[in-house]
Amino acid sequence: QVQLVESGGGLVQAGGSLRLSCAASERTLSNYAVGWFRQAPGKERELVAAISWSGESTNYQDSVKGRFAISRDNAKNTVSLQMNSLKPEDTAVYYCAARWSLLSVIVYEYDYWGQGTQVTVSS
Repeated sequence: QVQLVESGGGLVQAGGSLRLSCAASERTLSNYAVGWFRQAPGKERELVAAISWSGESTNYQDSVKGRFAISRDNAKNTVSLQMNSLKPEDTAVYYCAARWSLLSVIVYEYDYWGQGTQVTVSS
């Protein structure tokens, strides 16, 4: 069982930046693909960005391309989401999730989930 803990959420003004981090209890997260997802009130949980176990492949939701960047440091068992040029519509609870080996953009294909961290962007 992989335990994931998100941090870095908070309140920021539109146009500002936040950096979210996901820390894993596993000795190494290098064998896992990791995704960041978000869920706003009344909406379905959706992919924000995902990264393969090697870091060679990434996938971004169209609305965040050019603004967000996902990265990982397998030696430190962390995955980060740098969020720039934030917009009010980015407001949501952000979750990190992991699955063994292959990158996926499908929510239900991820097996391990963190508790979520709130991101609120004011206008």
